Amino acid sequence: MKSLGSIRRDFAPWNDPKAKPYIQFDNVTKKFGDFTAVNNLSLTIFEREFFALLGASGCGKSTLLRMLAGFEEPTAGRILLDGQDLRGIPPYRRPVNMMFQSYALFPHMTVENNIAFGLKQDGMPKPEIAARVGEMLKLVKLEQFAKRKPHQLSGGQRQRVALARSVAKRPKVLLLDEPLGALDKKLREETQFELMDLQQSLGLTFVVVTHDQEEAMTMADRIAIIDKGEVMQVATPAEVYEAPGSRFVAGFVGNVNMFEGKIARGDAGAASIDTGNGITIRTENAGNAATGAAVAFAIRPEKIKVSSKKPAGAVNAIEGEVYDIAYLGDMTVYHVRLDGGHVVRASTMNAERITEDPLSWNDRAWVSFRPDAGVVLTR
Repeated sequence: MKSLGSIRRDFAPWNDPKAKPYIQFDNVTKKFGDFTAVNNLSLTIFEREFFALLGASGCGKSTLLRMLAGFEEPTAGRILLDGQDLRGIPPYRRPVNMMFQSYALFPHMTVENNIAFGLKQDGMPKPEIAARVGEMLKLVKLEQFAKRKPHQLSGGQRQRVALARSVAKRPKVLLLDEPLGALDKKLREETQFELMDLQQSLGLTFVVVTHDQEEAMTMADRIAIIDKGEVMQVATPAEVYEAPGSRFVAGFVGNVNMFEGKIARGDAGAASIDTGNGITIRTENAGNAATGAAVAFAIRPEKIKVSSKKPAGAVNAIEGEVYDIAYLGDMTVYHVRLDGGHVVRASTMNAERITEDPLSWNDRAWVSFRPDAGVVLTR
């Protein structure tokens, strides 16, 4: 089987039928009065996995995290950690720690005392506390800031202190609720890679809640797409992006062009799709879609080429008019209105400083793509 994207193949316990899940949500439902936040949800997470719960605000992802931490109890179903049912076990007795978006640092304490707080509460001997705090400071590269207080730190430094405090007690699982939401874009991107390195060096299981698709795609081994308290798809970042399981997932993760139509002819995964507006799409990724089935053809903008002339030998080439262009530095985004009325978004990397085939507003143009560039969705 060909891999989709740059999947980390040396760690994939979910592909091993003998692997035992470390965290299990077993038919979990959570209701708040008449509102169902989580609806009969089942999910498995493996030891040492960096797992992301991704979804829009109010989809139930933070409720899942809070139930795992012990701040909420399921209305129905079970949550198991390393085979143990967590029902009735208070948060302070669970081998998990939670890092909140607000960081919740003690303003009157120094960095080292913030990190040491939980260790002191557990009655750890002072020499061991000092050694552990020193280890954590080195891990998050804050040794020179040990005597400072939170208000004397930048947002990124406060985030690192909160992280060090969260892992100082060596929990089996670290839960992160929108951990990078308060950081600016550049710092957020840098911290994503720091979190990945930290997780690898500690060998812990990380479960992160985020609404930021790029954040989840960057950090996670696998992503669970959540909508209205239900799991829509669980897969690696590359699989979620390249092989979405439904129209919802395709539209939620990244930008996508969607053509609705019917399978006009299907044969061993290859098919022609009649969109009903004079456009016929030929694809090699029709799966088991039967002739006559109503489907959607989803294709990402970067897989579409825009040119002033019809490409020779192109299987899928459709003519239209450029009506919008966005130059973003590293790439240019074109909006092309096809003659049938459908608007297509295409993105082109600006690998050269000078464009060989310049296009401008209102120019006639061709959009083209390979038959294996998109995917057919039946849901």
